[in-house]
Parts: sequence; structure tokens; C-alpha cells
Amino acid sequence: VNNQMNHYNRAHMKNIEPTKSYRSLCECELYERTNYDNDPEMKAAMHDFDRQTSQRFEEYNERLLENKQKCKEQCDKEIQKIILKDKLEKQMVEQFSTLQTDIHSDAIPTCICEKSVADKMEKGCLRCAGVLGGGVMPGMGLIDGSLLGAISVLQPLEIAAAKAAAAKAASDAATQAGIEAVISKINELIAAFPKDQGLVDLRPIVNKLTYNNGDALVESATNLINESYKLSGIKDTSFQNTATMPGELYVGDFAKVGATTYDTTFASQKPLLEAAKVDAVNATYASFQIAIIASIVAILVIVLAMVIIYLILRYRRKKKMKRKLQYIKLLKE
Repeated sequence: VNNQMNHYNRAHMKNIEPTKSYRSLCECELYERTNYDNDPEMKAAMHDFDRQTSQRFEEYNERLLENKQKCKEQCDKEIQKIILKDKLEKQMVEQFSTLQTDIHSDAIPTCICEKSVADKMEKGCLRCAGVLGGGVMPGMGLIDGSLLGAISVLQPLEIAAAKAAAAKAASDAATQAGIEAVISKINELIAAFPKDQGLVDLRPIVNKLTYNNGDALVESATNLINESYKLSGIKDTSFQNTATMPGELYVGDFAKVGATTYDTTFASQKPLLEAAKVDAVNATYASFQIAIIASIVAILVIVLAMVIIYLILRYRRKKKMKRKLQYIKLLKE
């Protein structure tokens, strides 16, 4: 009974007073603006956002201005077309209003003269001759004249270059001939000592710098022989003495053979090579000159033919007109 009567007692009731909740820093202070302003990462993110937003606004403004300019230009063009169309319509209306509508049959000419083929051909020939003679021919003459002038300037330069190339080719051929002559003399030296223990192949000492220089040949031969003997342990031999000492097969004398061969070959090859190269240059420029002269002659012939045809047709037309005038005069009398 006491429980039923006293069911409102505090011992049997829940605490209905609000409890105070305590917020921690992670729930409250984390979202404060001061925390955003002091965070460097947040500052960088906000700076990037502001920069990208500003850039997009600028691009949008540029596109907007460009589209406005295009629309303005298009509108201006359309307006000009409309104005021009209205102006032309007004002019046509004014011209048609001034025309006479009462045309009598007497006003129509009874004789309609048709142009003959000769008249058309005469005018065509006159026009062609005028164009070719008045515009094309002087221009072609200037072009062809300038080309001939350029050829006359370039041809001597090309001939000089051809002569220089021929001289170089002749020099190379003569040098090779001199080297071969010296090598031939060294072969004779080697053949003279077939069984000599100190035999050394001296052909490698011959080159463009030594074939006509006796001292260089002797020095190179001595060095090559000494190196070969040092490796094999051989000392002075008759081959070495013959090659490096003055005598019948002295290497130093081989340079005279090389120099003589060079002079002979150069003197014989230079005129031949020079003539061949100069002839090639002359043939090339002669073909250019012939082509230019042929074009000039062809144009002259065409113009002359047009003028002759024009004069013949003009004479015939004048003769025919003279006869017509005579007939008209007789009819009037």
C-alpha cells in the first residue's frame, strides 16, 4: 500500500534534472576560426583555392569579352549588309522609274549588224598582240635579260672553280703516281737482298709527306730498321747500309724519282682534267643560254605573227568598208 500511495516519492523516481555535458577540445575548439587561421596547411589550401578561383574568373571574363566582340562584329556586318541592300533597292527603283515605257516600233533599228569571224579574230589578235607586246614581252625581256646577265657573271666563277678542282684532282693523281714510283724503287731495293737476314719492308714509310723528301725517307727508313732490329736482336746489315747510305739504292735518292713522277703526271693530267671540267661547265651554261634565247625568239615570233594577222585583217576590213561606202554613195545619187 505504501508503494501504491507513495509512487511519486523520490526514491521511486528517476532524476529528471538535466545533466550538464562537458565538451572536450576536439569537439569545440577544433572548429574555431582561429585554429584554421593558424594552420599552415589550411592557409595553403585557402590560398590555392583563392588563386584558382581568381584565375577562373579572369578566364571567364576574357571569354565573355571575346564573345561580345565577335557578336558585335557579326552584328556590324549584318547591319552593313542590310544598309547596302536597302541602298541598292532604292537606286534600282529610281532608275526603273525614269525609264520610258512608251517605246514605238520606229525607235527600234531595222538593221542589226553582226560581227563577222574576221572582225572577232582581228580584235582577238590585236588584244593578244597588245598583251604580249605591251606587258608580257617587256617583262619576259627583263627576266631573260637578268638571267643572261646572271649567267654571264656566274659562268666565269664556275669556270674558275672548275679549274681549281681540276688542279686539285691533277695534284692528287700526281701525288699517288709519285708514291707508287717510290714504292716501286723500294721493291727494287728489297729484291736486291732476297736472303739478307736484316731485310725490312720499307714500303710503309712512303706517304704524301715523305715521297718527295729524301731526308724524311732516310729518317723514316732508319727508324723503322732500328725498331725491327731491336726486336730481333740484329745489328748492322748490308741491307741497312745500302738503304741508308748514299749509293745506287739509297732511299734518299728515291725522292727525286717521286718528285719527277709528280711533275710529269701533274703536267699531263692538269690540262686534260681542266678541259673536261671547263667543257662540262660551258655545256651546262650553254644549255641555259639556248633555253633563254629560244624562249625570247618564240615570244617574238608569236607577237610578229599576231601583228601580221592583225594587219591583214585590218586591211581587208578597210577595203570592205570602202566598197560599202561607194555603194551607199551610188545609191544616194
